[in-house]
Amino acid sequence: MYLTYFKGQWAEGNVPLFGAMDHSVWLGSSVFDGARAIRGRLPDLRPHLERVIRSAERLGLQCPLTVDEMEALVREGVAKFPADAELYVRPLVFGAEGFLVPVPDKSAFALTLFDAPMPPFTGFSACLSTLCRPDASMAPTDAKASALYANTTRAIRAATACGYDNAVVVDSDGNVAEFATSNLFLVTPEGKVVTPVPNGTFLAGITRARVIALLAEAGVAVEERSVHPDELLTALEIFNTGNYGKVTPCIRYEQRTLAIGPVASLARERYLAFTGAT
Repeated sequence: MYLTYFKGQWAEGNVPLFGAMDHSVWLGSSVFDGARAIRGRLPDLRPHLERVIRSAERLGLQCPLTVDEMEALVREGVAKFPADAELYVRPLVFGAEGFLVPVPDKSAFALTLFDAPMPPFTGFSACLSTLCRPDASMAPTDAKASALYANTTRAIRAATACGYDNAVVVDSDGNVAEFATSNLFLVTPEGKVVTPVPNGTFLAGITRARVIALLAEAGVAVEERSVHPDELLTALEIFNTGNYGKVTPCIRYEQRTLAIGPVASLARERYLAFTGAT
């Protein structure tokens, strides 16, 4: 089920949003965010809504709604689904008018909610991509910009062609940035939990920050630093954080088979407990 709020009303199905001359269509001026509704719970909803406003500003757009207005709409929309629904919540801001530069106060807004059951905690496979994440001098890497995802889909297409589910993408210095679709964590042979330090090439996600904090509360420190791709070849655990699956283990990296380890399991357990308490 798809449910979209656009121009003051809710509608089901794949609601048409764009015109052929809209700036977003031919010059890519759109941003979005992804939150979750899990059986009526809305973990970290406001940070996601705050980020879509910031993302819009980075692209010269202006979100027509405030955080409070968006939150009210999300809650209104969630109430239209069954109480046990697991939903993806996607606010979208896009340029409607402008030639080369979008007209900020003509930006449009749509909110879509759709069924997206939480994936099972069974894991995924990944390989190292030959593609790089752009840095801030090349692209709006400080925004959740739709245009950035063309590179993401290239990496995933190449990975799936080789029999993997996802790809690890490096930055322009050759260090690990993230998975193509989510932030990356690993556990070193010494037992340290590590995640790439934010360096302007990837979004340090809201779920990533929440997991770091939850692990800290459980007595597990997470070290943020540069990560060389070779470290993934000796890691005891590799897992991701992101809005779609929250915490998901990588059970095969390149030719290595990895167990679902205790740190990923703890992170998932703590996150679900946090969700249940919100």
